[in-house]
Amino acid sequence: MAPEPAPGRTMVPLVPALVMLGLVAGAHGDSKPVFIKVPEDQTGLSGGVASFVCQATGEPKPRITWMKKGKKVSSQRFEVIEFDDGAGSVLRIQPLRVQRDEAIYECTATNSLGEINTSAKLSVLEEEQLPPGFPSIDMGPQLKVVEKARTATMLCAAGGNPDPEISWFKDFLPVDPATSNGRIKQLRSGALQIESSEESDQGKYECVATNSAGTRYSAPANLYVRGPAAWAQSLMGVWSHPSTLLGVLCMCVCTHRHTSLCVNACIPGLAFLQYILLPAAARWAPEPLWLWALG
Repeated sequence: MAPEPAPGRTMVPLVPALVMLGLVAGAHGDSKPVFIKVPEDQTGLSGGVASFVCQATGEPKPRITWMKKGKKVSSQRFEVIEFDDGAGSVLRIQPLRVQRDEAIYECTATNSLGEINTSAKLSVLEEEQLPPGFPSIDMGPQLKVVEKARTATMLCAAGGNPDPEISWFKDFLPVDPATSNGRIKQLRSGALQIESSEESDQGKYECVATNSAGTRYSAPANLYVRGPAAWAQSLMGVWSHPSTLLGVLCMCVCTHRHTSLCVNACIPGLAFLQYILLPAAARWAPEPLWLWALG
């Protein structure tokens, strides 16, 4: 027998009350998509690269899709790289083609509560059409091998009028130093400095120079992060194969005039050649040969 309500009180059925409570809680937790990064208009170089970045927040997490002229992007030269569990996306186009790629690209963020859109325009110019002041990459990043926990610096210098802003991409995704707890910094020179390097820092890096005249990408360069065991293994591998040792040694000694350039000509992971084999060669090789090699 159901209990009688106390005088002056009204009883609410338990199950409907719980359902209503759940709906209210869900309503407070869910939200429509909101953009936190939107693609920007770009002017690129024919044969070069363009990247559009789009990211949204919301609950449930929104998904990003890309459209060109009302159709989902689809081409061997178009690549979509997702991050943030699909709430962020990069549309990369490479190599750029005049006229064919010139269009307005639309980013759409969708979740169960709604859909939002934003867009950006891409213009593509031939080399001879570039306006004065279009960015140039005066020095791009180079292949680098660093021991784990050491500092790695990827260099970049650019020119243009007005002075271009430099940004970085790693494995086609934008590098955001603000999310690294101070471990990754972009220096005033434009270089990217990575302190206490980790294996997750390993990848392909590009620097990008942008000003009001356009955008230019550097050639990509790989950063390799090696632990002590990998370095020791590489060292043993070289010493156990005399022909490999001789070939690498000759390449480094006879091809370059500066020891610091040696690593760029040698096998990734054997950066210690710069510090071990070349000084050793100075002791082993006849003095005239060594002096000739250094100029």
